[in-house]
Formats: sequence, structure tokens, C-alpha cells
Amino acid sequence: MRKIKNAFTSLPIHHKTILLIGFLMLISFTFYVSVLGYVFKIYDRQIYEKSSQVLNMSSVGIENQLREIANLSFKVMSDEALQQYLLQLDKAESGYEKNGLLKKITNRLVAYAGSEKYVYSMIFIDNDRNVMAAGNREGISESMQTELIALGQQYSGSNAWYTSGDQQARLISVRQVKSFTGGAFTLEKLGTLIIRVRLDRIVQDQMQHPAEDSQLLITDGREVIYPTQSSVTDSELESELKRTQPYGIAMFEQGRNFVARAHSSYTDWVYLYMTPFDQMFKQIQFVKQLVTVIFFMILLVALVFGAKLSRSITQPIAQLIKKMRNIEKGDLDKLEEAALGNVPVSSQNEVGLLHRTFKMMLQRIRELIDENYAKQLVIRETELKALQAQINPHFLYNTLESINWLAKVQKQRQISEMVEALGFLLRSSVNMSEKWITLERELDIVRSYVTIQRTRFEERLDFDMDIAPEVGSARLPKLTLQPLVENAIHYALEPSIHPCKIRIRARAEDDKIIIEVEDDGPGMTSEFLEQLQEGRIQTRGQGIGLSNIQERIRLTFGEEGSMVMSSKPGAGTVVSIRIPWIREDDDDVQSDARR
Repeated sequence: MRKIKNAFTSLPIHHKTILLIGFLMLISFTFYVSVLGYVFKIYDRQIYEKSSQVLNMSSVGIENQLREIANLSFKVMSDEALQQYLLQLDKAESGYEKNGLLKKITNRLVAYAGSEKYVYSMIFIDNDRNVMAAGNREGISESMQTELIALGQQYSGSNAWYTSGDQQARLISVRQVKSFTGGAFTLEKLGTLIIRVRLDRIVQDQMQHPAEDSQLLITDGREVIYPTQSSVTDSELESELKRTQPYGIAMFEQGRNFVARAHSSYTDWVYLYMTPFDQMFKQIQFVKQLVTVIFFMILLVALVFGAKLSRSITQPIAQLIKKMRNIEKGDLDKLEEAALGNVPVSSQNEVGLLHRTFKMMLQRIRELIDENYAKQLVIRETELKALQAQINPHFLYNTLESINWLAKVQKQRQISEMVEALGFLLRSSVNMSEKWITLERELDIVRSYVTIQRTRFEERLDFDMDIAPEVGSARLPKLTLQPLVENAIHYALEPSIHPCKIRIRARAEDDKIIIEVEDDGPGMTSEFLEQLQEGRIQTRGQGIGLSNIQERIRLTFGEEGSMVMSSKPGAGTVVSIRIPWIREDDDDVQSDARR
């Protein structure tokens, strides 16, 4: 086994492809034959079940028509006019009177038989053996009359089926007629009603779409009722009736037949639906043979095209390998020339994609080399501009210091305080090297900002801080509180002409720091608050919105940090920040601050 594996591994790709295609085709054929056989078995069983279902429906339809004929015989027997005629006939003395009554009885029978499709003839035999017929006038022999009268007497007024009729009407309905007076039957016998049934018409109507060359056979277990001339012998019929399965294949003199069987609970008859087996399945057998021949033809074609396919794969790969070996020599000046050589531009398969990817890779290498060179130039230029940009902040700070010195000389204390606050605020904002600062330094930034704003709003701005002494060394992201105070001034103080109180509270709770920025302004609606938290309303000042602060807290502290904003119209606004208590000397904070 190992030798075979090694031999297969060492084969060229196109040989492997041919062997693999042949092996897969053989496996597919084996699997196909197995599945096809299973599918045909299912198909055969479905045909069997469908035929049995058709037979059951046909037998039900035939029996329903037989019930209609039995009901017809009862209707005729209980006809009031016919009952009166029969009673009068039994008591008539003169021949003239009897002939008139016989004619009236015949007319009543004609009225019933003329409207019935499946009635061949309707015959009534009275107690004196007088025969009155309607429909087909063909009579029946005296021996059969005697047999039918005895059968009717045996069933004593109930319908009885006689199955040994002639060619025209093999099936006969027999019922003994008794007197019917005052809505109840009496024991007085008036005669025998005989209805000759067109069973062939009933079967033809109920078997509207029979299979080709199929036939229905009805038997009472002793003889065949329908058709009148059957191709099945008595021994074959007896053998078929002994079979326990409701359907199957039977061997008759005329050949193999598929036979579906149904038993009638109404007449105790057996219905046999027979279809020539070879004719039914000859097309399926032909399809099986045709598919086998086509499969072997496809196998040969697949091997030929497999050989061509393997060549179309291996040759471009060999060309690509040759190009890669040339690239190994390091001649980068000829990268694009190597990529463009013999590339199957129009090919959309994997080999063509591999060539195009190789070309794109070489072009990308060239672009990266050029881009890296350009970046080095940009870095040098950026460093030079950064050195030049350092002059501007120093010039601004020096200018503010000069203004502060002049304000002190002129004893303008308010201008001096505002200039010092502005300088501190600018230094804190511009210096972004520190990502973390202590709460105390963050509050210094807030104080400087409030000092500037008090110059504008004067006594309308009532600012207060309630800070627990122990939390001053706690660390938090820079510019966390100043935007909140700026937000409070913008949305609480500016819209109102009344004084507005803004308070910052900070306290420790277990290992958490809780900071609250509260104002007593007009408050906000829930819709406006939602838009503000989602960043759809831009805050003023630094451009740092509430969503930005909330996102920085989440990224910095994870699930341990949170910012909650609550506000109601007329009740002010409170922004509550909950963060872990990180002290200034924590190693991870120090390292993060250095980063």
C-alpha cells in the first residue's frame, strides 16, 4: 500500500489527474448504479401503490352504483301505484281486468327503467308467473326464472345479487315484492322484481383513465363476474386469490402481469386490476441500458478532456515557476517585465488568476519600494515642520505673559487672572503627551476655564466644587470634566437670564471614584438627551462630545467605567461618571501614561 502511495505521489500532475478522473468516474458509476436501482425500486413501489389506489377508487365507484341500483329496486317495490296494481291483480277475476292491470304495471316499470343508464331491463314476475318487462324486451328462461324467484324468496324482501346472467347482463338484482299498506310491509307476497344490470357500462364509467392494455376483473371467488369473457383461467384465478399481498406480479398464460387486488365489503367480491408488466416497465429497462451506455461514453470523453485539462494547468504553472526563479536572482529592475511575459490575460480560471496575482504582487513590490522612499522624504519634511511649529506656541505664551505683566502693572487684577487662566488652559490643551492626569490637575483645568467664563457671565455663573480630599490623586483620562462643564454652561446657563449653579462633586465608594457634574438649568427632553449622547448634536469648545467622553471611558476602563446622564425639563441635568480608583503610583497607569 505504501509503495502504491509513493508511486502515485511521484507521478506528474497530468498523470495524477487522469488517474483521479478515471477513479472518480468509476466510483460515481458504482454509486450511480446503486442509487438508480434504489430509485427504480421506489418508483416501482409507487406505481404499485398508485395502481392499488386507482383500483380502490374504482371499486368504490362501482359499489356506489350498485347501491344506487339496490335503492332503485326498493323504490320500485315500494311504489304506491305499483303496490295498488299488484294487489288488484292478485284479486282480479276477469281476463280483461288482468290484462289492463298487467299493462299498467308494465308502464310503471317503463317509467323507472327508461331513466336509468345502467339498467338493461326491468322484469316483474307475479305469483301466477305472469312476466312484465320494461327496457330491453329480451326475456329470460323459465329455469332462470325459477332460480331467481327462489333467490328472492330466500332473501325475503332484501336485495340479492345474481351473478350468473347472460352475455348482455351478467349481473342481476333480485328482490321479492311484498305488500306495503299503511306505511308498513306485510307478509303477503306479490311477486319478484328483477333488474338486469349493465355492469360493463358501470365499469367503463368508473375506469375513466385505465392504463394501456390494463383490464379489470371482478370475481365472487367462484366465477368471473366481469368481463363476460376472461383470459384468465380458473386455476390462475384461484392461485391469485390465494396470494396474501394486495399487489404483486403474477404469471399468466398471456405473460407477466402486475396485479392489484381489492376486496369489497359490500358484495364480498374481489376486484383484480391487471397490467402487462413487460409493457409497463419496458421504457424503464430501456432507460437503464441507455444510461449505462451514455455513462461509459462520458467516461472516455472525461479521460480525453482530463488529459488536456491537466496539460493546461501544468504548463502555465511551469512558466510561473521559471519566472519566480528569475526573480530569486534579485534583479528588481526587471520585475514588471517578468510579470508581463506570457501572462494569460483572458483566462478566468485559477491558473490565470495565479498569473495575474503574481503580476500584481510584483507591481505592489515596486509600489512599496517607491512608497517607502516617498515616506522617508515626508518624514524628514514633517520633522522639519514640527521644529518650526514649536516657535508658534512659545510666541503665544510669551505674548500672554507680557499681557499679564502689563495687567499687573496697571493693577488690572481681573485681566491678569483671565490671562493666567487662559495660558494654563492652552498649555494643558496643547500638551497631549499625557493621556492620564490626576483628578486634582483636571480640576485645575476646570478652574481656569471657569475663571475665563466668569469674566463673561459674572454673577450669573455660580460654580462650586465638593471634592473629597482622598480622591485628588486618582487618575483619569485628560479633558474628561472640562467638556462637561462647558456643556453645562452652554445648555444650562446661556439660554437663561437667571443665575445658574454648576457643581462638581467627587467621592470614593469602595474601589470606585464617583464624579458628578450637576446644574440647575432648564433641563433637557428625553429625545434631545438621546441625540446629545449619541453625538448627533455637536458640543462646543474643544469639539469633544459626550459620546467621545463616554467612548474614551469605555476604552480606558472597559466594563468598570461608565457615564450616565439624566435630565428632565425644569429639573436640571446631572452627569455621573463612575471609574476605578487608580492612584498616581500604579505601575500600569504610569506605563500607559508614558505610551
